[in-house]
Formats: sequence, structure tokens, C-alpha cells
Amino acid sequence: MTDAVIVDAVRTASGKGKPGGQLSGFHPAALLSDVLSALVDRTGIDPALIDDVIGGCVGQAGEQAVNITRSAVLGAGLPEHIPATTIDRQCGSSQQAAHFAAQGVLAGAYDVAIACGVELMSKVPIGTAPMGQDPFGPAVAARYPEGLVNQGVSAELIAARWKLDRAALDEYSARSHARAAATIAAGGFDNEIVPIGSVAQDETVRPSTTAEGLSALKPSFRDERLSARFPEIDWKITPGNSSPLTDGASAVLIMSEDKANSLGLRPKARFHTFAVTGSDPLFMLTGVLPATRKALDRSGLAIDAIDAYEVNEAFAPVPLVWQQEFGADPDRLNPRGGAIALGHALGASGTRLLTTLLNHLEATGGRYGLQTMCEGGGMANATIIERL
Repeated sequence: MTDAVIVDAVRTASGKGKPGGQLSGFHPAALLSDVLSALVDRTGIDPALIDDVIGGCVGQAGEQAVNITRSAVLGAGLPEHIPATTIDRQCGSSQQAAHFAAQGVLAGAYDVAIACGVELMSKVPIGTAPMGQDPFGPAVAARYPEGLVNQGVSAELIAARWKLDRAALDEYSARSHARAAATIAAGGFDNEIVPIGSVAQDETVRPSTTAEGLSALKPSFRDERLSARFPEIDWKITPGNSSPLTDGASAVLIMSEDKANSLGLRPKARFHTFAVTGSDPLFMLTGVLPATRKALDRSGLAIDAIDAYEVNEAFAPVPLVWQQEFGADPDRLNPRGGAIALGHALGASGTRLLTTLLNHLEATGGRYGLQTMCEGGGMANATIIERL
């Protein structure tokens, strides 16, 4: 059976997800169109060969509604016969898109597919829904009578359970900015970023960030009612140790190895292992733990065999707990910085992490890379790729 391989992967620079951010003036469909066009142009592939485009987007409302991936395909000028669909697995939406695309190749349903994602949080804020609407319904409320919590409170619960103090969270967050800034200074992102107009550098990275400076920030999710419900929380999640609201798009060209060879294209990596799992929605950010265990078990690889780990930095406790549970080498964890510095454009983050992981393996000569993301509602994806 032929392998599913990655031929190329690209992303936009990050933009602050608020009015005035460097990407906030774009229509999200147009932003994704530009990324799709760049991916086709860079590889020189005949776009008529693309069997499907699978995109991730969390806020499927407003300008991101009505199957934004199809709008992006049409806006990119790609042939009308290319279908597209938009999926929502919360923060892991485009990582799941990459799974579906690669699995379609492995199943023989596709020869060529694109996995991608987009999110303009400056225009479609997180949690956008019609006013007064309940997205969960009475059965969920009956199952969880005390109520579910938002992801920030989930991060607080995790920090409390694993006894992570504020200093550790802020030190980790400052390191994320330092690593991202060093990568920018060395030109490490140049090969993966598609310039959009004059926008070619991540806007969310703050090179001057220090743990001391972060320590002055106030907790974002403090709630007296929740303090009574969860007395173990001492409120330490701040804007500084959380991922910022972000705009961005990313895309990955995936095909069978046989097809790549027949087209004279060099595969950069192959998909080695996939995993996806559900987890406790109250501790929703811990899904990365069972997802990683599942991926490692299926792969037959030990954690020390993996050369780089991309663990999405939705909040600082997530990678720190992951590192602690797996005894992972901190130098291999988010070596180019993570979402605390580079941003978390929800639907785009899965293929953004994959893009950065692939380029890091190519730059360092690493063989295996593992990517995992926690997801709203208590889920997580994990992916292992092997550089070719």
C-alpha cells in the first residue's frame, strides 16, 4: 500500500485577532484562497489533479459561514470540479482535516488532496453564536448538572491538579516567545510563511517578554462562584500564559507517494500514525495525554525516538503537563516556540503546527515528529510524521 505523503506546507504569518491586527482587513475566505494559490504555485502541481480540499474552521458564522473552504477554492481560481468541505473539531479542526485527507489517500479514495484551515478571530470571535442560543441542549445539561466550564477554567483546574505554580507557567511562556523570536531572527520561518501583501512576519511574538513582566498580569478567569465550586483553584491563568486571539490560515498538500513520484515531486514526509480521542469535558485540555499514548502505542515508537514535539500551547499548563507525564525532553518540545508566542488561529492551527514541525525536521535532520492538540469539549488529535 502506498504511503500518504506531504509534498509542501505553508502558512500565513500570525495576525493579532482584533480590529487593527495585520490580517484583520482580509475576508477569511480570501485569506485562505491566497494560501491555497501559493501552495499550488510553489509545487507547480496541475490544480485539476486535486481530488478534494478539506478545511478546518471553528467559528462557522458570519464571514466564515456557508462552507468557507469551498468559497476559498473558488476564490483561488481553482477548477470548479474540485469539491471542498469544512469541518469543526474545535482547535484541532485542520489537524483532523489532515487526518481525513491522508486517510482518504491511504484508502485509495484520493490521489491528491489539500488539508487547510482558517480563522479570523478579529471578525468572528471565539464562541460566536446567535444571542441567547444554547449550543449544548438539555441532555448535556442533565448529564453535567453542575455545568461545564470554559477552557480557561479548565486550564486552571489542570494547573491545580498537577500543582503547577504561577512562576512555572510564566517562565514557560517567556521561553515560547524567546524561541519564536530566535527562529524569526534566524530566518527559520521564511520557508513556511506565504507573504500576504506586505504581511510576512508573525505579529504576536514579543521578543522582550520576560517571566518577571508576565508575573504582573492579572488572572483572566477569576470567578467567585467557581471559586466556591473548585476551592483548589488559586487563579493563575493570565493573558501572558495563554495563547492570544489570532488571525491566520495554513495549508498542506497531501498525496500518495506513487502519485508524487509520477509527477516528479519530492515528498518531504509521510504520515506515520494517527490518533484521536475524547476526554473529560471538564478537564478538556488533558485529551493530549490519551491521544499521545494512543499514537505512541500504534506507532511502536518510544517518546525518546521522536525528534520534535509540537504540543499546542492553548494555555501553558497543557505542554507542561504533557512534558511531565511523558518525561519528554524540554528541548524538543515546541522548539520554535508555540501558540503562546505564534498565536492560535483556531481552525488554522492544526496545519500551522504541521507546517512548522515539518520545516523544523527538515532544518535539523530529525526523522520523527509528533503533533498533538487539545480541543474544546474534551477531545484531542495526535499525529506522527516521518521525514523522508
